Amino acid sequence: MEVHVFLIQLVLILFTARILGEIASFFHIPAVIGEIAAGILIGPSLLGLVEINTPIHLLAQIGIILLLFEVGIETDVARLSSAGIHSLVVAIGGVVFPFILGFFLSYSIFHFSLLASLFIGSTLTATSIGITLRVLRDLKKQNTHESQIIIGAAVIDDIIGIVLLALLYEFSISGSVNFWNAAKVLLFIILFFLIAPIAAKLVTLTIKKWDEKSNIPGLLPTTIVSLILLFAWIAQFLGAPELLGGFAAGLALSRQFFFPFAAFLHHSHQFSQKVEDQMKPIIHLFTPIFFVAIGLSLNLKVLNMSSGWLWGFSGLLLLVAIIGKLGSGFLLWKQEKATRWIVGSAMIPRGEVGLIFASVGLSSGVLSNDIYAALIIVIALTTLLAPFSLKWLYGRFAKNSL
Repeated sequence: MEVHVFLIQLVLILFTARILGEIASFFHIPAVIGEIAAGILIGPSLLGLVEINTPIHLLAQIGIILLLFEVGIETDVARLSSAGIHSLVVAIGGVVFPFILGFFLSYSIFHFSLLASLFIGSTLTATSIGITLRVLRDLKKQNTHESQIIIGAAVIDDIIGIVLLALLYEFSISGSVNFWNAAKVLLFIILFFLIAPIAAKLVTLTIKKWDEKSNIPGLLPTTIVSLILLFAWIAQFLGAPELLGGFAAGLALSRQFFFPFAAFLHHSHQFSQKVEDQMKPIIHLFTPIFFVAIGLSLNLKVLNMSSGWLWGFSGLLLLVAIIGKLGSGFLLWKQEKATRWIVGSAMIPRGEVGLIFASVGLSSGVLSNDIYAALIIVIALTTLLAPFSLKWLYGRFAKNSL
């Protein structure tokens, strides 16, 4: 791609994201909806001015990695840990319920092949951590009790999703499954989460000392972004999603993160606040690109709008996609009604994670174009539905203590 073409595409992405984000905010709609709509507007669905390409995809990936870093640095680790069992229950329910419902619908009612049905069920297990966390931030609810459950569940969901996708892809290619390979991936991811925050903490101590002595402006953003990208690379190398590397780096820099038997690793709250303040402009530059890229990925022109079968299958698939994720929230039967509804709704959007599943299924020849189109409809609608439902639910339960 020529440089001048990429530059004007980047101008369109940033400008339309800001304009439509502002318009959405003016009408009290989460800004993320405006940014996704910007991608649909300038993408292949409508104007066809911009298509997903390698440079845009890379900038979008940096955007989601930085967003997860911001979430990590603002996370109260003690509260996140206390929500651990609840997050695990929601994550497991959010995988099992949609998978069973999606597989049953595809295999028993529509009589698709076993492998296609497995891919459809697996696509419905996805949760877009980026969409959910951005909506919580827009609503200023990222530090509530239910948000800690959601963050933990979404992270676990991503890990399960990566392992599940690896199993399905291997099965589609070789016709067999090597569970030992999947177990190794899971083990590497767990080790990464145990070791990464400690390593990041050690590195940031060096960065802090360097920053105190440096006379050149901009040292913190440069070194912190380098640290984030390094941990994203390590996460991907070990089989985990890159964005979890950004999350781990953010956790290590969190003001609430500590090691009980390693006081020497602590740094001041002032340093964490300084990092957060200097990183915000960079994060706010890159994250809209990620949400615009989701809109760019949705080519609605390929859909056969006159197909009764397509809308019938999509409608039923959307129904089980929503019920399956809502059901995961209601597994928290000891929690308040508001918490159950909000947690379940927050798990609904499939976003970029669902697109990855669907794209792998299509490229491997497991899914037909019609099934892929139905999945695109479901992914798009669940992605757009969640911000509206969360905003409505928070308003509905505003008088309750969450």
